[in-house]
Amino acid sequence: MRILFLILGVGLFLSLPLKVLAIYDPLSVTNNKMGIHILFPSELHTAAQMINGVDKGSWGYVTIPIQSTDRNRKKWQDFLNLCVVERVIPLIRVATTPNGSNWEEPNNLDLVDFANFLSDLNWPIQNRYVIIFNEVNRPDEYGGQTSPEKYADILNNAIDIFKSRSSDFFVLPAGLDNAAITRNGAIHWSTFLTRMHRRQPDIFNKIDGWTSHAYPNPDFSVRPDLSGSNKIDSFRYDLTLLRRFTTKKLPVFITEAGWSNKYLSDSQISYYYQYAFSKVWFDSNIVTVTPFLLNAQDGPFKQFSFLNQNQEPKVFAYNLSVLAQIGKPIFPVSSAPPELAEQPIVIQEYAPISNQPDPYSELKTFYNNVKSLFGIID
Repeated sequence: MRILFLILGVGLFLSLPLKVLAIYDPLSVTNNKMGIHILFPSELHTAAQMINGVDKGSWGYVTIPIQSTDRNRKKWQDFLNLCVVERVIPLIRVATTPNGSNWEEPNNLDLVDFANFLSDLNWPIQNRYVIIFNEVNRPDEYGGQTSPEKYADILNNAIDIFKSRSSDFFVLPAGLDNAAITRNGAIHWSTFLTRMHRRQPDIFNKIDGWTSHAYPNPDFSVRPDLSGSNKIDSFRYDLTLLRRFTTKKLPVFITEAGWSNKYLSDSQISYYYQYAFSKVWFDSNIVTVTPFLLNAQDGPFKQFSFLNQNQEPKVFAYNLSVLAQIGKPIFPVSSAPPELAEQPIVIQEYAPISNQPDPYSELKTFYNNVKSLFGIID
């Protein structure tokens, strides 16, 4: 009788569905690393032309924020549907709302609302990338007062809440401001991460990847060959510190980066991007780099914009296009309707390519100047 019960018990156990992680390692498939940071869904087509190199590549990345007051189902489902048509992978960064000079401090109700809303949408690929807030080691990004302990709790809850809605969610932490020092309410990135670990010792085992803001500081202007925790290879310093807290391999998403044109010409910035992608961001741990920002128009981020005042791509936008590859992400079992997924992409001429037979003609002269000035290329 005991043997019979044992057999029945084993049979019942084997018949139960096994709960497995649905996310996949984005570095395990052919990947188009090119990306761009956008502010509005309406910018997707322009972004896709740039990061996919028109007809050269596919499935580049865009980082886009969504505010807690902007959970419009039709708007965001239309955006995700268009990601299928344009063959773009979205990284959606959840955000609160601005209150004066600060962003509101997030809470668990925000997390539940975001998880419910985003889990109810059809996504273009199997991994549903969500970034939990932004530069939380700055007081203006966290209700006016930074707290590694509060953010560790929020991030820990976010992982549990999102993954309880769908195991397809690929949860990423906020990218930090690695140039911030512990002063005036801000907290140095390494101190912030150490205190997060003390509060939630398992937090860096629970995240699915790492988010980096790899700006060339100071002044968003330094050479790309310089190394430092506040420069374009800051992700390496992040990962070195994280090895004290976890043995988990964390794929890196550089969701903000870029040079300011306050002190640099477009040709210099173009050369710097070329160097960065070939010498620094080629790192095998990096999934994507989405520089900030596609289109700032006349806003406060005008100095970083990839489009000029006439809404035409600047010369350094070509760096993204020329390096585009064909990506091969994994798609969800229940994907978008066939008529949407199979809809042909309308390819529009990309002005910088058609208007510049030799897109690097300006850079040839600049190359020699750079080499003679500070020799960053042998």
